Amino acid sequence: MGIRTALRACGFALIFAASAASAQVTFNRGYDADPETLDPHKTSTVAEAHLIRDLFENLVIHDARGRVAPGVAESWTVSPDGKSYTFALRANARWSNGDPVVAGDFEYSLKRIMTPATGAKYANILYPILNAEAFNKGQGKTADDMGVKAVDTRTLRIDLERPTPYFLELLTHQTGAPVHRPTVERFGADFVKPGNLVSNGAFRLVENVPNSHIRLAKNPTFHDAGAVKVDIVNFIPHPDLAAGARRFLAGELHVTTDIPADQIKFLRQRLGDQVKITPYLGTWYFAFNTAKAPFDDVRVRRALSMVIDREFLAEQVWQETMVPAFGWIPPGIGNYVPTPVEVDYKAMSPIDREDEAKKLLAAAGFGPGAKKLSVQIRYNTTDNNRASAVAIADMWKQIGVETTFVNTDTRTHFAHLRDGGDFDVARAGWIGDYSDPQNFLFLLQSDNKGFNYARWSNPEFDGLMKQASEEIDLGKRAQILARAEAIVVRENPYVGLLFYSNRNLLSNKVEGYIPNLRGANASRYVSIKN
Repeated sequence: MGIRTALRACGFALIFAASAASAQVTFNRGYDADPETLDPHKTSTVAEAHLIRDLFENLVIHDARGRVAPGVAESWTVSPDGKSYTFALRANARWSNGDPVVAGDFEYSLKRIMTPATGAKYANILYPILNAEAFNKGQGKTADDMGVKAVDTRTLRIDLERPTPYFLELLTHQTGAPVHRPTVERFGADFVKPGNLVSNGAFRLVENVPNSHIRLAKNPTFHDAGAVKVDIVNFIPHPDLAAGARRFLAGELHVTTDIPADQIKFLRQRLGDQVKITPYLGTWYFAFNTAKAPFDDVRVRRALSMVIDREFLAEQVWQETMVPAFGWIPPGIGNYVPTPVEVDYKAMSPIDREDEAKKLLAAAGFGPGAKKLSVQIRYNTTDNNRASAVAIADMWKQIGVETTFVNTDTRTHFAHLRDGGDFDVARAGWIGDYSDPQNFLFLLQSDNKGFNYARWSNPEFDGLMKQASEEIDLGKRAQILARAEAIVVRENPYVGLLFYSNRNLLSNKVEGYIPNLRGANASRYVSIKN
């Protein structure tokens, strides 16, 4: 047993000893990976979103079914032109130290995330706010110019650059969470540590033990504390999905956020309806590094993309827990065209695709009598990612491509990509922050330094995105965004391979955890049966 494993085992022993020693209701949540940070203005992963959702409460939130619902704001009004929102805050909203949550907290927080010195990777999600983008990019605007104003302690007004049909859902994202200004100013980056963190959600932070668990306790100052039925929430990482399944079978976890695909048949036989497969708004994809040869050549990217057998991945590797993707934007998304944008080779046979791919590689200088194409796949370590990478390498072998692998833990993997680290092809996934195609396409805008891992730039694509942002007719806007997606599908900087499903092991003892398209499951709605 390695040191890390020993520490993890020790952590579990402490968790369950504590649970057994008290009559408290404990919810043990498995999740993908440890967070890089609990600062909501610097988070970027789904795993972090689960934690932020329990620790903080936004103006608006997702309810148990993933629908937009009142949060700190008990009501709101929208101006007739759709460009101004006025929120009325609850009188009984409190921080975990007892301070009242006031409109000024949201004004401070929305300006903090836009402040360049904050270094928020996700700042652009709030660019619909008036002058937010210009301030964040240092284009002559200041925080005082932003369209955010605390009218009084319980009234917040937000003005937008233009009507934004998904603005309320956008505010449910972790970037919309408030932070406690006195604590941030006192502790700096350490304000997120246990003992320092002051939050306003249904739970407060108690412990953060890397590779073991993060423990939250019910927040007695939360305005709806009387409806919260769980006393302790333990977030327990399980990047090893098989180990997560074993812990679920042993009764150590009430829910897991993923399932090892190669065990799905066994788990269904053993657990029955505790295996939950439901629709999820997300795309599992490969990113090509278009800033380096030969992946700056669209012929190479297209050749590698078209020989990947998506049906095989979905049916054999993921055991029908994912859906083959032939476009970039997942089905079921709002504000979009009814007919999906898909690759033009979907109907071709595998043999025809291989022949076409070999011709493309030959034209790019690779193949028999020429250079051999070598590709390194970088991925974050999970059983399913590993199996997928190996299967794709075998598909590429059929067209003469030699593949190697490099894999790291999730935190290291995505930090490497966001910080501009070198790679050939990288695995990633994107879960919609809100149900609108803009939320998938904006990743590839040339000025999106945080999430455009491919380092791709296409003026026509950028122009369409700008045009869409200025179009107020939803039907016309959808057509513009479909043209933008068609460029992505044709150019292949990102290659959608699978559309996600929620894949949970969910104990029959748990009530109120309702898998939904948004993947939003706050612990405040959960109860545990004896």
